[in-house]
Amino acid sequence: MNSEILVNVTPMETRVAVVENGAVQELYMERAQTRGIVGNVYRGKVVRVLPGMQAAFVDIGLDRAAFIHASDIDQSRGENDAHKPIQSLVREGQSITVQVIKDPIGTKGARLTTHLSIPSRYLVYMPDTNHIGVSQRIDGDEERDRLRTLVTKVKADEEIEKGGYILRTAAEGIGEAEIQSDLNYLKRVFRVLGERIKEIEGPAIIYEDLPLYLRVARDLVRADVEKIRIDSKETFTKVIDFVRKYTPEVEPVFEYYPGERPIFDLFSVEDEIGRALGRKVDLKSGGYLIIDQTEAMTTVDVNTGAFVGHRNLEETIFKTNLEAVTSIVRQLRLRNLGGIIIIDFIDMEDSEHQRQVLRMLEKYLEKDHAKSKVTGVSELGLVEMTRKRTRESLEHMLTETCGVCNGRGRVKSAQTVCYEVFREILREERAYNTDQYLVLASQEVVDRLLDEESSNVADLEDFIGKPIRFQVEPMYTQEQFDVILQ
Repeated sequence: MNSEILVNVTPMETRVAVVENGAVQELYMERAQTRGIVGNVYRGKVVRVLPGMQAAFVDIGLDRAAFIHASDIDQSRGENDAHKPIQSLVREGQSITVQVIKDPIGTKGARLTTHLSIPSRYLVYMPDTNHIGVSQRIDGDEERDRLRTLVTKVKADEEIEKGGYILRTAAEGIGEAEIQSDLNYLKRVFRVLGERIKEIEGPAIIYEDLPLYLRVARDLVRADVEKIRIDSKETFTKVIDFVRKYTPEVEPVFEYYPGERPIFDLFSVEDEIGRALGRKVDLKSGGYLIIDQTEAMTTVDVNTGAFVGHRNLEETIFKTNLEAVTSIVRQLRLRNLGGIIIIDFIDMEDSEHQRQVLRMLEKYLEKDHAKSKVTGVSELGLVEMTRKRTRESLEHMLTETCGVCNGRGRVKSAQTVCYEVFREILREERAYNTDQYLVLASQEVVDRLLDEESSNVADLEDFIGKPIRFQVEPMYTQEQFDVILQ
């Protein structure tokens, strides 16, 4: 699998596209005014303790208070303390050092933990434990044991007593020098962090994760990445300085892109972003997906569409579902959909077909950087899964609630609004005395009142004994109207 990473930088925002085999698989965006805060460490102040929810709200200096659950608070004073009530762990007004593990999403504040973790290129440092773990993506017991032994040795050589580490996927195959460099970097970072914790009362930020273009150099350089192209000379220079300091071996992967053609046009990334905001995703066979994102969950409906197959209906359904799997996993990554996801595959009678589709879904999800879990097929034939959500989805980042339909995705029909107009006139007639009525409404509603509803208008005028006039208001939406007494 050949991968390229495209980095588009403007003063307003940084955008990163991960392209695998010529197709965009993931998108990352960071806007100067609304940078993500996952990974940031804050000195916060507890503003409210909620025993009923076993949680607390913490002021970390943002518009909305952040949220921390009792399970995310350090309770490392023995196993018997594992289920302490929240009121025994924190109190209102208390200063607390926390790290953001989930960005504010929608109306929800940021999610916090007191279990700090500081990442570097190959390692994640965790000051509250002495455990040495290895990424599940690193295969082979021999390599996993070698890496654990390396970290243990370097820790002893550097006389680092406190803290545990997780070896990241990028650590596969590295040697002692790289481990030593990362350990020393993390030691320096945590020393500075410790000093700031002592100095600052809060609420205030005390450690900020790297900007997106540097996180690309730290987190996204893998063995299968052939090139990382950056279209800003200034940003390219900063990235190269960072790489030469911490990971000089990956410098050849980076390349400045000076082309006249916008970098996101190289692989039609802009078109992909536009399509990723739509509900319908076409499959090559003629089938299609319908993806609906709601507050509670995301639903994916698979349809055969124009695909009729060549042998029989069961084969058509099976092939459509198999093709849908690859598209669904790609869309989950591209749109950064998280939380509960319900997939309604086309019903398959053959249990072996069901098993193959489920197995293929799990296999493709292994390539996804976000942790996911498929719980199987429900009694209704729906595939239920979860995908870890740490940041806003593409839709939430790039769109806002429609001011016309208020997020319903539907508007009242012109006929419905006409009947509301009639009811409003009757209501006004009972309450007030007037000579005539003027109705202000949208073009569509006025056209219908003067055409299809003209006989009803005439009947209403006879009933109330007064004339009704209509006037188009170009700025009104289809649901808006006013009835004016004259």
